[in-house]
Amino acid sequence: MHPDTHALLIVDVQTDFCPGGALAVPGGDAIVPGINVLMDDFATVILTQDWHPPRHGSFASEHPGRAPMEVTQMPYGPQVLWPDHCIQGTPGAAFHPDLRTDPAQLVIRKGCRRAIDSYSAFFENDHTTPTGLEGYLRTRGITDLTLVGLATDFCVQFSAVDAARLGFAVTVRAELCRAIDTGGSLEAAHTAMRTAGVRMG
Repeated sequence: MHPDTHALLIVDVQTDFCPGGALAVPGGDAIVPGINVLMDDFATVILTQDWHPPRHGSFASEHPGRAPMEVTQMPYGPQVLWPDHCIQGTPGAAFHPDLRTDPAQLVIRKGCRRAIDSYSAFFENDHTTPTGLEGYLRTRGITDLTLVGLATDFCVQFSAVDAARLGFAVTVRAELCRAIDTGGSLEAAHTAMRTAGVRMG
């Protein structure tokens, strides 16, 4: 059992990110059993949940003539255009049905504002607007984080890098993550995380 100062952050293990979902990550469901076991090693477990309103600005369907996985410029910077996914209240936005959710003390919903996406559990994609997770961790006396979930090269990476920059000691359990890996994104994510001081477990 890890000390009370060490929390487990489970990123976006949702139906739409698993096989058969709208934005399926290859093998996304394969990590669920291992995550379920890992939860028992932590006193504090936090889940994140992509939670988009309909017609979210990151959806390719909102950009005529553009296709999913293309990159566009938004007011806050580059934005990958995604298939419509994790729409609030839909089955695709729900946690994977086999994921244990009872051990979680907190669920952070992100990507809730139509005009801006939010990969990180800590900030929206403007890298400025906080989700509130940092304050929760500080008031709980948490200093260390272990991250698992989906996808390695987007929401896990952004969350891990932000956590490290905020001064948390961060470990990513790579065997309990899966990646989209588009255009070299997985290699770039590994580089970014190591550069930020994230330990790859």
